Amino acid sequence: MTRLTSFVLRHKRLVVLAWLVIAIAGIATAGKATSSLSTQFNLPGQAFQTDSTIARLYHSGGDQNPPFVLTATPPPGTAAALATIAEAGRLFAAAAQAVPGSRLADQVTTGDTRFTSADGSVSFALVFTPPASGAFSAADPARPMGRVIAAKAPAGWQTGVTGLAQLQAGTGGGKGTSALTETLIGGLGALLVLALVFASFIALLPMLMAAVAIPTTFLLVYGLTQLTAVNFIVQFLVALIGLGVAIDYSLLVVTRWRENRARGLDNEAAVAAAMRTTGRAVVFSGVTVAISLLALVALPVAFLRGVGMAAFFIPLTAVAVAITLLPVLLAAIGPRLDHPRLRREVHASRPWTRWARLVLRHRAAALTGGLVLAGALVIPLFSLHLGEPASKSLAPASPAHAALTHLESGGVPSGIISPIDVLTTAGRAGAVASQARQIPGVYTAFPTSQHPPIAGTGLVEILPVDEPSTTAGAATVSALRDTLAQQPGVIGVGGQGASDADFIHAVYGNFPLILALIALVTLILLARAFRSLVLAAKAVIFNLASIGVAYAVMVLVWQQGHGSRALWSIPATGSVTVWVPLMVFAFLFGLSMDYEVFILSRIREEYDATGSTDQAVVRGIGRTGRLVTSAALILFLAFLALSATPETDVKVLATGLGAGILLDAMIIRSLLLPSLIGVLGRWNWWLPALAARILRVAPSAPAVEQRPHPTTSPPSPADISA
Repeated sequence: MTRLTSFVLRHKRLVVLAWLVIAIAGIATAGKATSSLSTQFNLPGQAFQTDSTIARLYHSGGDQNPPFVLTATPPPGTAAALATIAEAGRLFAAAAQAVPGSRLADQVTTGDTRFTSADGSVSFALVFTPPASGAFSAADPARPMGRVIAAKAPAGWQTGVTGLAQLQAGTGGGKGTSALTETLIGGLGALLVLALVFASFIALLPMLMAAVAIPTTFLLVYGLTQLTAVNFIVQFLVALIGLGVAIDYSLLVVTRWRENRARGLDNEAAVAAAMRTTGRAVVFSGVTVAISLLALVALPVAFLRGVGMAAFFIPLTAVAVAITLLPVLLAAIGPRLDHPRLRREVHASRPWTRWARLVLRHRAAALTGGLVLAGALVIPLFSLHLGEPASKSLAPASPAHAALTHLESGGVPSGIISPIDVLTTAGRAGAVASQARQIPGVYTAFPTSQHPPIAGTGLVEILPVDEPSTTAGAATVSALRDTLAQQPGVIGVGGQGASDADFIHAVYGNFPLILALIALVTLILLARAFRSLVLAAKAVIFNLASIGVAYAVMVLVWQQGHGSRALWSIPATGSVTVWVPLMVFAFLFGLSMDYEVFILSRIREEYDATGSTDQAVVRGIGRTGRLVTSAALILFLAFLALSATPETDVKVLATGLGAGILLDAMIIRSLLLPSLIGVLGRWNWWLPALAARILRVAPSAPAVEQRPHPTTSPPSPADISA
């Protein structure tokens, strides 16, 4: 770090010019980067293979391209006559023709009376449209269908368009915000926090670092999209998490630079000293975050591998900016920006110093209270149910939701929006449909007519009563797969329910192994950074506790609905989307580790200077408590902005990340960490000689404390003798 800082300070103009060119290139290609992102969620297992085959042969259907549901309601009092059904069929056919290549299924085309409610009050049709071109901004097929069916409906008829894709995108429930808008919202909140922290114009410098890091990351992501598919979720993660980590890293470096200057160092010496200490901690933090994200590549899920590779660039870019461009700007213009300097860094934060002393004075009680509180918060985790959100929680204020509710009021179950697709050999579709209709939980089943058969295959669409995210719906999917697997001519079973079941089995079956791998690598990195096995193990355990609390909050707020309606006007989802816990783990493990590294690095530094664990805790918390809380608040505001997106899945993700970061800073880092260090005392610094040789650091064995903290009672003769 010393050599790197010396190099960049000797070549200030070259460093600034290089980053300026890279940032401009990132801004110029940002539009291409976002348009190159994929909307596909490729999942492992037999269901995905079946869905892919169906999409290739029939150009519609499958888990990734669910059908649109059209509704037609005649005027009140109209008899359920053949003429009424024929009129509804005419409307559905006209709407399907508005999207070339669509496949229509209604009562007229299938002869199935289940496409009309029992009381004849409403009819519906399924329109299987061709897949989008892959661009995130692709046109919504529901719009032309909605316009046509509404225009051709006779006077007094009511029409609607709904479907799983419509509900998940929040169509009609508000357009939501773009990644750029969310970044600006998060940036304004971050700037306010920075202004309160620094009380000078130096608060603009971390914002400038984020303004360089974000387009640079988009440039790297654009390059990655030329090699592999990258899911559109990445654009929100780059914009908002990139904003948070870039500001966090810069916040810590700038604060340490101000502290060094307040102690009398000249400007460049203050920069060099800040980079030797805080800069080193930033590198360890960024690498830890990057490793936790890159671990997604080990999962057998194509879209998560793409997300992991793209997200890998987020912390590394922020680190690169913080250790090269930031010291150059601090050395060049830092003193001029650091005005009016209403707050100086001569002394540690008095409130946080008092808090640390209070915790140490009652260390056993504080540790017990923190563990009880964290344990209580984790309890909802044990009722976690994985699956897609229930339809009632998707875009509740939208016309799509109103159309589905109207169908349900007529006796048509909501499970029809998630058909189960069965691919058969030619001539077996009719028999398979008849067999499927006998299975409990099936609303209806019908074969798709194709003359001649496509590639010697047939296709059956099965409409379940219950949505696959529910317990009953999952049981229906399981019963269908078990029963139809024994039937001759069945090639495979696809659809959302089958794909989710395969995803959960493939991914979460390997999750403990991934968890152990990440924990082991992190433990090695931190043991080298802290020169202590105990501190490294404690950091890993506390991070896992933070993730458990974040999962519990998602269950409490979204799955059980305690807050989702009040905050977002969305009822309980009944489940947590299958991929969200993985994303929360990958990001939160690294981000919360940032705070652990910042605090423990400073505590280790103070212990090396004083030889007193208590004094190291008081000084370390006093110096980092305000910064960590501010950094957590900045990230929380970024995730709050992320929750403004219309997709319910992204709202759940933002809630887990935001709650995890905030509770981690408030409970884990502010209460449990100092109290546990106080309880363990000199054993915090244990590193056997063998481990030290392997890690290539100096050994650190428990030793007699050299200085007791001034607020504690003097040691007894027995303690000194020991």
